[in-house]
Amino acid sequence: MKNLNIVLVQPQIPQNTGNISRTCAVTGARLHLIKPFGFEITDKQLKRAGLDYWDKLDISYYENIEEFFSKNKGEYFFFTTKGRNVYSDMEYPDNAYLFFGREDKGLDEQLLYSNPQRCVRVPMRNELRSLNLSNTVAIATYEVLRQWDFPDLSREGQLTEYKW
Repeated sequence: MKNLNIVLVQPQIPQNTGNISRTCAVTGARLHLIKPFGFEITDKQLKRAGLDYWDKLDISYYENIEEFFSKNKGEYFFFTTKGRNVYSDMEYPDNAYLFFGREDKGLDEQLLYSNPQRCVRVPMRNELRSLNLSNTVAIATYEVLRQWDFPDLSREGQLTEYKW
């Protein structure tokens, strides 16, 4: 299976991180969490959103972004409202890393400025600030998986009371 990596830089809202962890668990994406967090990993709001799936995660923690970059190599894509490229126009290779910044500030502008061709955005109305972080991660994750033809994911479900 190809490797997809979701990178959260200094997440602040436990429910978002919980929802994102659930998305990672059901898709097989690796989750990378870069400190400092705006919550404790034991936070009940975080666990409520992703508790049933927490033990199914492939998750790594980092003290800061420098530690992350020293330990991980691949192609990086930086999701930001400031991006000039549309996320669905990009081609995502095996071992792609999708970066998402903290809910209140996004990713560091120096990082974005240094990587203009890798800054991508989900199109939205200009007069509104942004999509919810966990929604953006889900959109991005499923675009990558769509491009990869949904490897190792079930394409059909079953009814509980009837047979198809």
